Amino acid sequence: MIEVKHLTKHYGTFCALDDISFSVGKGEVVGLLGPNGAGKSTAMNILTGCLSATCGEVFVGGADMREEPLKAKRMLGYLPEQPPLYPDMTVGEYLRFVYELKGCDLPRDAHLAEICELVRIGDVFCRLISQLSKGYRQRVGIAQALIGDPGLVILDEPTVGLDPKQIIEVRALIRTLSRRHTVLLSTHILAEVQAVCNRVLIINRGKLIADEQTDTLTRMIEDGICYRYGIIGPQKDVLPLLRRVPGVKEAAFTGEYDGEAGIFRLTFAPGADCRKAVYYACAKAGYPILSAVSGGGDLESVFIRLVDNSDGHA
Repeated sequence: MIEVKHLTKHYGTFCALDDISFSVGKGEVVGLLGPNGAGKSTAMNILTGCLSATCGEVFVGGADMREEPLKAKRMLGYLPEQPPLYPDMTVGEYLRFVYELKGCDLPRDAHLAEICELVRIGDVFCRLISQLSKGYRQRVGIAQALIGDPGLVILDEPTVGLDPKQIIEVRALIRTLSRRHTVLLSTHILAEVQAVCNRVLIINRGKLIADEQTDTLTRMIEDGICYRYGIIGPQKDVLPLLRRVPGVKEAAFTGEYDGEAGIFRLTFAPGADCRKAVYYACAKAGYPILSAVSGGGDLESVFIRLVDNSDGHA
């Protein structure tokens, strides 16, 4: 659905994007990840035709963004980080305005009604946008991106500023969009990628350092599964106890506390699930476990490791 070839962007002597190439197929939901200043925003602006590249090519549905910009843009919908809304318009007025602006030839009322049902904004169709909550404004922003039934939908930080309930709702909506659209989303929230994306692209310092299925990246961690345990007991006694549990590859005190409980980071050997053994060992010694949460072996650990490696660190 979108193909990027050798994309490069220079701002004077600064290289924001350095020879990036990738493609996204029909029906995929792909996350574009990277630390601040990595080049994500520059890439999104070029992919949507808002910014020209120094060199390289972008094709949307086979149309060259540089040679056939109108044809390419008709096949994509774009939600910037700040939704392009007019607060003095009602939702209905705004969507009809965008419909005309895009030159859409689908039956207007039926098309807009279908979109409103999909993103669940029918109940605010006649309300002023200025009166809507942040979550509803984000939904209206997604609705405008869907007008014209584009094959590709590009979302820039689609859940930024939302409360937890709204984030869950928007993520569910993104998963629904994948049934009919290809979705490319930029985000710095790693849990978001794990929740909605089946593939992830990672950019650092203008270079593409990873292009993998989300499950593959998660398995790239070599040190096994990690957990953070909150345990009440003297550090000098708890730490040796944890290190003696069969299957525990590494145990360390993080220096953090949750009330009376010290936080210990445990790394299990690959294929080992030592949670029950840790529980019995602590219970037998009289050290209560107040919490146990996954703290590694996930996309966050992989992301940090890949970025560090691309920076030349260990």
